[in-house]
Amino acid sequence: MGEKTLRGMRHAVAAMAGQGNNLIVDDVLCNGEIQEYIDLLSDFDLHLVGVMAPLNVLEAREALRADRLPGLARWQFERVHEGIRYDLEVDTSVHSPLECARRIQLRFQL
Repeated sequence: MGEKTLRGMRHAVAAMAGQGNNLIVDDVLCNGEIQEYIDLLSDFDLHLVGVMAPLNVLEAREALRADRLPGLARWQFERVHEGIRYDLEVDTSVHSPLECARRIQLRFQL
């Protein structure tokens, strides 16, 4: 059921882009789903941005959030960026959200 829901989300993103919407999509991709995004969005200007941080920072953030299962950061850390070539990577342990946004804006001339 979850896989079907997430596949539907990817198709909904493509449908929204098809209606002329400029989108920023935040998704955790652990099972090769990036290729479906690439295929669905092949007619659009797609920029892949990897949002990174060291594991110890991710685990500390996880501990502060009530909506996270302990160990999820570690589990995702080993999988989430595997096999993905990003157009840009930003490190949220070094740069603020605003600085990361500015880096994205400058890199892609948005």
